[in-house]
Amino acid sequence: MDSNCFLPTTIALTIAISASGQGNPIKYDLNSLTKTGKVQVFNRTLMPIADKEQTAVRFSEMAGDGVAWLEGVNFTNGIIEIDIKGKDLLQQSFVGIAFHGNDEKTFDAIYFRPFNFQSSDPVRHIHAVQYVSQPAYPWDKLREEQYGKYEKVIPAAPNPNEWFHVKIIVDYPHISVYVNNSKEACLSVDQLNDHQSGKIGLWVGNNSGGDFANLVITNK
Repeated sequence: MDSNCFLPTTIALTIAISASGQGNPIKYDLNSLTKTGKVQVFNRTLMPIADKEQTAVRFSEMAGDGVAWLEGVNFTNGIIEIDIKGKDLLQQSFVGIAFHGNDEKTFDAIYFRPFNFQSSDPVRHIHAVQYVSQPAYPWDKLREEQYGKYEKVIPAAPNPNEWFHVKIIVDYPHISVYVNNSKEACLSVDQLNDHQSGKIGLWVGNNSGGDFANLVITNK
């Protein structure tokens, strides 16, 4: 995606709110939104960055989970697309999207463990993409009680140290996740609650940072 085609911050936020339910894709310049304080960040700092590939934002690394909600943006059903970069560092790279959020503790999320993308360990390999519903259904509860249902391998897995593209389709209660424009979903699950709207934001897990760019949201 071309970062130069992003709408100015105020216009993007206005359209995002008015277009809810109309199926219009809205592009968000995360770098600009962060600079102008249009995100609510919990348990992290979020800074604008520019590397040779993307104009993006980067989370600091801290203990516990972190989230950055987009101010004034409500997500119901629809499509979320974003570019994400983690790293190949065991148990220190958990990166994803939180949605249908109430606050920093109550939300659904799809997240990735890049350090497992290309692992030679067959057990770790299948723990690449994860659905959770906080606080009732964290990853460890789901793994213990319904092993292999809410976390899956990513076929043709990306390089864990490089940008990868994510497409999440939410059609309550169903969620489908696609990586790098694959035609087949790497994760397909039903939500574990009755939440059908709420905040949307960027999410990172325990001891993890992460880079995010090119967010596009389509509310249906």
